[in-house]
Amino acid sequence: MAKDGTIHPLVSPWGRFGLYSFYIDAPEPAIVDTGIATSPTEGMAPALEALGRRIEDVRWILLTHGHIDHIGGAHALWELTGRRAQVVIHEADAHLLRSRQAHVDEYLSVRGQYLHDPDGEAKQIAATQAVISGEMEPTMLVRGGETLSLGGGVTVSVHSIPGHTPGSVAYVVDGRNSVFVGDAVQVHGAANGFPGYENSDAYRSSLEYLRDEIRPNHLYLGHPYRRADGVAYGVELDRDQAAEALHESLDIEGDVRGAAHRCLCGGLREIDSPYSPFTPVAEDLGYDGDPTLEPSPFFTTLHGYRTQYTQKV
Repeated sequence: MAKDGTIHPLVSPWGRFGLYSFYIDAPEPAIVDTGIATSPTEGMAPALEALGRRIEDVRWILLTHGHIDHIGGAHALWELTGRRAQVVIHEADAHLLRSRQAHVDEYLSVRGQYLHDPDGEAKQIAATQAVISGEMEPTMLVRGGETLSLGGGVTVSVHSIPGHTPGSVAYVVDGRNSVFVGDAVQVHGAANGFPGYENSDAYRSSLEYLRDEIRPNHLYLGHPYRRADGVAYGVELDRDQAAEALHESLDIEGDVRGAAHRCLCGGLREIDSPYSPFTPVAEDLGYDGDPTLEPSPFFTTLHGYRTQYTQKV
């Protein structure tokens, strides 16, 4: 089996949806995203062994963004490589790799103010302890524009695609135009049925950049994100499926933007509704999912529109 940049999905179960990590087979092998604390030993190591590869030989750990289900296994994987792998993350999300508390603070400042769960902070603390294998300093910070050499002529270019988080990046295997985007392409959301992003303007610009500039031959998503009919995309999207997913993601962002604008212009009101104070948005879009289920993309996304709207007025 040639080490020519071939990509192997590494799927880990977790909660209501699966986590996708990927192995780039090269002289200096890379794993894109690391799942949760148990993913390296329970999922990645046996999967690589079945391929005739060893997890100890991984030399690059490429993180698409800083959420716990993508960086949770980073420290454990780094340890399995004898701390020889380069751990790469965008500088804007690096604090989430360095600190469990940063995830708790993020919850309290955004979702926590809408969920009104008296045990919310304690639950977040417990989740970070269970899911994040260890706090660590990244070995390489990126901003977008870098090229990483995996040996044997295999190179990966880094592209900044903020929106889902400020430090979301795409990793592109050059020559193949295989693109890893983590959670930066949400389509209609995963298990919660609602797309999650922190900054709608940045999210939209990043989708347009992926569609118009990158134009993936193969697109790799971080979770089984769903079409409008609720059917999930597979682990690897071909050129046509990638174009469809980007188009749908832009369409749903436009729909959510319109509903959010109407809601915000009408003034926010607290009522007896799990969607409050954004109940009109749920009604406008026909969204009937449970907005309290973590990671609560409904509130993360609407808070982003609220913040941007407030800044503009």
